[in-house]
Amino acid sequence: MYHIHTYTQERNMPNGTIGVAAMGGDAKQVLSTIQDFEQRGIKAAWLTAGAGGIDNLSMFAAAATVTERIQLGTSIVTIWPRHPAIAAQQVNAITQLSDGRFRFGVGPGHIAGMARTYGADYRTPLTALREYIHITRTLFDTGAVEYEGKVFTANYALSGPVPNTPIMASALRPKSYELCGEIADGAISWVSPAVYLRDQALPAIQRGADKAGRAAPPLVMHLPVCVHENGAEVLASTREQLSNYPRSPFYQAMFAQSGFPEAGETQTWSEGMRDAVVAWGNEDQVTARIQEMFDWGMGELIVHIVTAGGDPAASRARTLDLITKLSA
Repeated sequence: MYHIHTYTQERNMPNGTIGVAAMGGDAKQVLSTIQDFEQRGIKAAWLTAGAGGIDNLSMFAAAATVTERIQLGTSIVTIWPRHPAIAAQQVNAITQLSDGRFRFGVGPGHIAGMARTYGADYRTPLTALREYIHITRTLFDTGAVEYEGKVFTANYALSGPVPNTPIMASALRPKSYELCGEIADGAISWVSPAVYLRDQALPAIQRGADKAGRAAPPLVMHLPVCVHENGAEVLASTREQLSNYPRSPFYQAMFAQSGFPEAGETQTWSEGMRDAVVAWGNEDQVTARIQEMFDWGMGELIVHIVTAGGDPAASRARTLDLITKLSA
C-alpha cells in the first residue's frame, strides 16, 4: 500500500495524460515500479534505452504479462544497435502480450554514445530515422517489407501485421520535430524548456504535418518534476541528476535557442534553466505548472521525478503521491 498526502486546498486537475518514467534499480525493481504505477492509476510507464544496463523492450515484455491497463512506452529505443526488423519482432511480441498497450518510441540517440558504445556509423541521423520508421511501419501495417535505403536494408516478413501500434520518435531541434510531424505518431521531447517546446517544437510539428497533409501528431513532453519548495536544493539536485545535458553540444545549442546561452558557457544548470525545464515547488505550484503544459498544447507528459533534500525516498514519495492524485 502507499500513502497519499492530503492537501488543504482544492485544485483543478490537469486535463491531459500523465505518464511517469519507471527507471531505477534492477530488472525486478523496475517491474515492481511499473506494477505500482498501475495500482496507483497512473496511465503510462516509460523506459529509456538501456538505462542501468536493462533493455527496455525486454522489460516491457515482462511488464505486459503482469499488468492489465497501464500503457507501456519506450522513450526511446535507439536505432543504431537494433535492426528495424529485429525491433519489429520484439514489438510484435510485446503488443500481443499487452493486448495493444505498447507504444514504440525510437530515435537516433547521441553521436558520442552511439559511436563509442556500438561503433555505429552515425551519419545523416534524420535520414536514418526516416528509414527506420518506414521499415517498422510497413512491417506493422502489412507484415512484410522489401526496402533498400541509404542507411538500412530490410527484406523480411512477420507472421502477420502488428495492428494499432503507434510509432513515436525523439526530437530535439526543429528539423527533427518537423520529421515527427510528417511521419510519426508522436514526438517525444527530452530535457527541453517548455517555452522552446511551445514556440519551436509545436510549430515545427505542424509544419511537418502540413507537408504530409495530415493532422499534427501529439507532442509527448518529458517533464522533470520535483515537489519541493527549496529552490537551492532543487537546483543542486537538477545539477546532479540531469548533469549530462548542459555538457552536450546538441543540448547546448537547443538551450541557446531557448534563451539560455549559459549552458554552453558554464556546462551546468542555471536557475533560469531550472525554472524553464523543471516543474518544482509545492503541490499547488507543480499542479499549476502541469496544467500550463497542457494549456500550451502538450499532448501528454512523461514525468521524470527529481528528488531533493536530505531524504530522497521521502522526496520521491511526495512527488509520486501528487502524480497519483492528478492521475485519478
